[in-house]
Amino acid sequence: MQTSLPSCQSLPYLTPSNKRIVGRIKSCPEDFVVEEVSAYEPSGTGGHLYLWIEKRDCSADLLLRHLARELRLSRDSIGMAGLKDRYAVTRQWVSVPASSEKDLDKVDSDLVRVLKTSHHTNKLRTGHVKGNHFEIIIRSPDSTPYTPEAIDTAQELAEEIRQRGFPNFFGEQRFGKDDETLHLGLGLLRGGADMQGVPFQKRKFLQRLALSAAQSCLFNRVLAQRLQTGTLHQVLAGDVMQVSASGGVFNVEDVEREQPRYDGRETVLTGPLFGPKMKLPTGLPGDMEQAVLDEMDLTLDAFREHRKLTPGARRPMITWPRDLEVSATDVGLKLTFFLPSGSYATVLLREFLKDAMAT
Repeated sequence: MQTSLPSCQSLPYLTPSNKRIVGRIKSCPEDFVVEEVSAYEPSGTGGHLYLWIEKRDCSADLLLRHLARELRLSRDSIGMAGLKDRYAVTRQWVSVPASSEKDLDKVDSDLVRVLKTSHHTNKLRTGHVKGNHFEIIIRSPDSTPYTPEAIDTAQELAEEIRQRGFPNFFGEQRFGKDDETLHLGLGLLRGGADMQGVPFQKRKFLQRLALSAAQSCLFNRVLAQRLQTGTLHQVLAGDVMQVSASGGVFNVEDVEREQPRYDGRETVLTGPLFGPKMKLPTGLPGDMEQAVLDEMDLTLDAFREHRKLTPGARRPMITWPRDLEVSATDVGLKLTFFLPSGSYATVLLREFLKDAMAT
């Protein structure tokens, strides 16, 4: 029985492990800039006030507490489409009741600024986002320009990622400090976790977080196996594929028909977020996913017992960044790219830095 997974740093890479640059990220918040790309723009009218907020070195929880305090709101009345990195400069829409507009002058602080406002008919909710645009500085060890050879290596890696994508692993932040959130989730699924010491009002939130961490851990394990067995870009009979345009999923019956569609990015291979509503693969892919459950001493029935928090879904195993560009700077390299919602910039950066990645 395997009770946990290797750290994200020890997960396999898609690009050659000996092709890397040495550097560090997040030396300061300005080295990691994230700008949300919304699923829609506010209409300009309606009962919800949309705030385009820039925060610096500020967690989502701290932002929510700050807005709730300064605008005298309950946290439940504040809407966000997604969580952003803490040690970064991030920009995103946040919605509050329109009645809060009179108190907006209280919001700006050393950590938070309101850059613009608008109105809309509905509250922002999780998932109301296409993705995020990133501008990231990789600093060389001594914050001086990289050699031409290092720049060439970075450009070669970028081109390979443009062509082949990168593994859509969940980042290590998903699992909590020292994997505490992950271990709680695994304990809940195995029926051995004790939450008596957790305040009642926080239990459901923590349960959701922990069970999601367990799902993410299992997904990473399945994805790692596909990568290590050389089948990440190979369509297998029984695989569950997702249609890129519509999001619909289906089981592969005709490999010869589906491989060209996958190669043309009409479809994408998916991995498991285990739960009772998840579409199951058959054949060898089904055996691989079942083997991961067995290794972790888990069953599908365990997820049915938590069906409200773990309904189940499929997640793409590969992500193709859009508009990936690499340029030299006086202190190292600048990477700019767009990722769809749910994909991690730090996982993309692993392909450049490998085990030399440092923050």
